[in-house]
Amino acid sequence: MTAPLHVREDGPSDAPVVLLVHGFSGSLRSYDRLVPLLAEDYRVVRVDLRGHGSTGGHTGLDALSQASAVANVLEVLGCSAVTAVGHSFGADVVLALAERTGLVERVVVIGQAPDYSYATFPPGHGLLPLVGGPLRLLAASPFLRRFDLVADFAVSSPAMDRTVLVDRRRVLAARPLDVQLRELGLPALVILGARDSLYDCAKTATRYAAAGARVEVVANAGHSVASTRPAEVALLLRKLLVSGYDG
Repeated sequence: MTAPLHVREDGPSDAPVVLLVHGFSGSLRSYDRLVPLLAEDYRVVRVDLRGHGSTGGHTGLDALSQASAVANVLEVLGCSAVTAVGHSFGADVVLALAERTGLVERVVVIGQAPDYSYATFPPGHGLLPLVGGPLRLLAASPFLRRFDLVADFAVSSPAMDRTVLVDRRRVLAARPLDVQLRELGLPALVILGARDSLYDCAKTATRYAAAGARVEVVANAGHSVASTRPAEVALLLRKLLVSGYDG
């Protein structure tokens, strides 16, 4: 039996719920700078996905399985009418959650293209499923673990490398995230970093806008928009939560 997800809550228990889902080799700490900007008015729920952070584990790592685990968390907490925010691989999870449950009323995608068709991953990334284990041992050294991104990578499951870099490529090629958004028909916001080195911002914005999503581009931000530009992201989320961008 897989362990339950590690969860952290902030904000009033009776306030509207904002769910924050991190990306590949991250953790709920990815949103540490964003949460204080939301928690005064919203119930902010964060999870460590399977294979990550304090949840751990090496199975049930695909987006559908992760979404099922997140749904269990929300049901235990009594959360519904959730605004679900997903960064990178977390976007796959929140879209799967929205599609398969009635718990989500709005979706937010941060820093993720619809598929890998124009991705520019770092050289040698294709070797990660083969060398991910030894790299994590290196990352676990006391010197390197002082850095949050390295520490999160060190405790992530090596099995996630194949899930995200190999299996996910095939899954998104068959059904890209912009197609999923269009079919969902829910209010959707996409937040992109203008300097994202993994995905061309203009191409990504065009595709999501064509799918009916509102697209916002944050200047001087890369792939990890919420951690580097939390104030701008918080303002965009608050506008969505208050008016749905209709007012």
